[in-house]
Amino acid sequence: MSMTEASIPETDQIVVAALYKFVSLPDFEELKPQLEELCNQNSVLGTLLLATEGINGTVSAPRAGIVALMNFLWADSRFADLAPKYSIAPDQAFTRMKVKLKREIVTMGKDGIDPNRLVGRYVKPADWNALIQDPDTLVIDTRNSYEYAIGTFEGALDPATDTFRQFPEWIEKNLKSLPAEKRPKKIAMFCTGGIRCEKSTAYMLEQGFDEVYHLEGGILKYLEEVPQEQSMWKGECFVFDQRVSVTHGLQIGTYELCHACRMPITEEEKQSDKYIQGVGCPHCYDSLTEDQKSRFGERQKQIQLAKMRNEKHIGRKMPPKEVGIEADASRLAE
Repeated sequence: MSMTEASIPETDQIVVAALYKFVSLPDFEELKPQLEELCNQNSVLGTLLLATEGINGTVSAPRAGIVALMNFLWADSRFADLAPKYSIAPDQAFTRMKVKLKREIVTMGKDGIDPNRLVGRYVKPADWNALIQDPDTLVIDTRNSYEYAIGTFEGALDPATDTFRQFPEWIEKNLKSLPAEKRPKKIAMFCTGGIRCEKSTAYMLEQGFDEVYHLEGGILKYLEEVPQEQSMWKGECFVFDQRVSVTHGLQIGTYELCHACRMPITEEEKQSDKYIQGVGCPHCYDSLTEDQKSRFGERQKQIQLAKMRNEKHIGRKMPPKEVGIEADASRLAE
């Protein structure tokens, strides 16, 4: 079914669109300059990942920019049914636009995993509570530890991964090694927008698990559709943009992002002696070198000066894994 711009929220604020689709894209390299030009011409910021297996990304723009981008994608028959998850932000959620060519649009590191061929059973947000309350169901959060830490579903298991690449190893050690009679009868998996579950449920089925389910549309769709009084979600949901986290109704959450390690931090953590704005936080301060502290301090000074001049400070991109977890642009594929 083809989508139309009528599905994009009407608003004078910024529209954030999270999108993905597994589809054969042998010409993915040719799409890169076309998308870069279109996004630059329409004030679209964020990250789009392209690979032979499809597209993945999150972008933000005034509504007209999102309309231009989506109409371009929908005009390609391979993306005709692409249905982004939209939310609203008061300001641009990103500072740059990047279109990246990747080996995978979400990096599991396992060859031959094709969600178009094999995938878990989709569960609508309205039906999710019943499934995860079933005593025969093992609920697994497929996201990473820093995401799990600020919010998850009641009773969900944390694989304690730092990247999605580690997930297959966790399955091997903790579930596949169990004798058949001790394996969970049902496995319910969830992630932010659904893409990691496409691959993780496909992997689980290939490993011999029969009843594997995942939350259709991910946590974002659940928070959008399920009333808070009926919700089994506890905490906030980490998102890969400057909003940092969202709550029920996709309202902006309470977390901020440490500019050094990119970890979400609370107001309580900001009261720590190890929190210095723009320099470090309790998660990373002790691991920073004096050179890093000096450079990050200078960067924060330039940000403040730009703010005083009513200018936008972009600054140098921090190399991934310089400290802590990956920088934002790299996390999309992890």
